[in-house]
Amino acid sequence: QVQLMESGGGSVETGGSLRLSCVASEYTRISNCMGWFRQAPGKEREGVAIIYTGDGETLYGDSVKGRFTISQDNAKNTVSLQMSSLRPEDTAMYYCAAPEYCAPARYGIMNLPDWGVWGQGTQVTVSS
Repeated sequence: QVQLMESGGGSVETGGSLRLSCVASEYTRISNCMGWFRQAPGKEREGVAIIYTGDGETLYGDSVKGRFTISQDNAKNTVSLQMSSLRPEDTAMYYCAAPEYCAPARYGIMNLPDWGVWGQGTQVTVSS
């Protein structure tokens, strides 16, 4: 029921910035929460940031807290991820995702099986 498309990936030097965008379509509205995840080759997919689109509440993975900011534009059905102070360790394919159900934010980022719809991904490469 949800279609997602990411854009904005690219190559940047250490310390640089990138802004990713995810356009979501679920009939005429986006999901109640949306997430950004990333996966490097040979590594586990990990949660980066979550936004609850109703009230704007956010969650961040420990490794990106203070450097990344997730935001929404409901009029455009878009969720963005502003990434600053990028490190080589941030190099990964970044995916936008939507769950079947949004658990309360106090429980933290939901486990991977709870996210049922994924975009195709956009590559972020941070060089030394």
